[in-house]
Amino acid sequence: MLFNSFTLKDLSLKNRIVLSPMCQYQAVNREGIPENWHLIHLASRAIGGTGLILTEMTNVEARGRITEHCLGLYNDAQEAAFKEIIQEVHKYDAKIGIQIAHAGRKSTIKNGDIVAPSAIPFSDESPVPRALEKDEIKEIVERFANAAKRAVRAGFDTIELHGAHGYLLHQFMSKSSNKRTDEYGDPTKFCNEVIQAVKAVMPASMPLIMRVSAIEYNQPAGYTFADMLRYCSEFKKLGVDLFDVSTGGNSPNRPAVYPGYQVEYANQIKEKLQVPTMSVGSLESPQVAEMVLQEERADLICIGKAMLKNPHWAKDAAIQLGEKIQLPGVYDQGY
Repeated sequence: MLFNSFTLKDLSLKNRIVLSPMCQYQAVNREGIPENWHLIHLASRAIGGTGLILTEMTNVEARGRITEHCLGLYNDAQEAAFKEIIQEVHKYDAKIGIQIAHAGRKSTIKNGDIVAPSAIPFSDESPVPRALEKDEIKEIVERFANAAKRAVRAGFDTIELHGAHGYLLHQFMSKSSNKRTDEYGDPTKFCNEVIQAVKAVMPASMPLIMRVSAIEYNQPAGYTFADMLRYCSEFKKLGVDLFDVSTGGNSPNRPAVYPGYQVEYANQIKEKLQVPTMSVGSLESPQVAEMVLQEERADLICIGKAMLKNPHWAKDAAIQLGEKIQLPGVYDQGY
């Protein structure tokens, strides 16, 4: 099943393999503009047989970047550079999506305006962020919409909202980072407004993906999986078409990692909400990835660090699973 096609609205993938969004920290221009590094990184995984390429976390405003070397999509130069990358990826029968986000309190830009739902630092070593005013929250919602407009113009096939790993959308969802007493103390209000704003500027035929952290590892301060199921139910009603299911990231606490350690959360969201899901996290064994799909526990498999190590992960997986795929050019001569 790893090499079966998958269709969601107008997004048609040749296989179920997805390049996970992974920060590269290689925008050496410091202006958030994709460079040759990003072109080579993304296009080489398309050449390697991946069905869907997801960009790294790409931020909706300059202060929303994790570092000065992270990408943005808030000006014309960034949009033009992404357009070139998209055209290159499409040459190799792959589709490409962009993950848009805001780092919030996890920004590390020196002397930056670090903002968050509440003035609560990520860790004891992190700077104390400034709590956003309500009008600023509305402005950030609009910046998500503007980034989505640029993504559509540039030619992306899908958009993913980054609502996981302790970034701004996640921060609003968690009572450990959101102590607001106004209406934005509601854990889903900011996310709901972002989803609605982004959907309003996307073609109806383009699917919207959302990455979520199914659980937090700072109980009892954080939310539970039962909470996340309720949140995702709201997000689905507002137009999220597929959930990319990860965990953690809103505190320094880390889980034990083993093959498939996050699959059950993707499975539960898929079953309980009747919505397609993508699973991520230590799924680099083709046999494990295939098992997840055969057991219908997720619809897509997101490969991260294993594809940093091997851009042709899809080809090697095909060989191990007895499938045949053809790489472009002379690359098949290496097998």
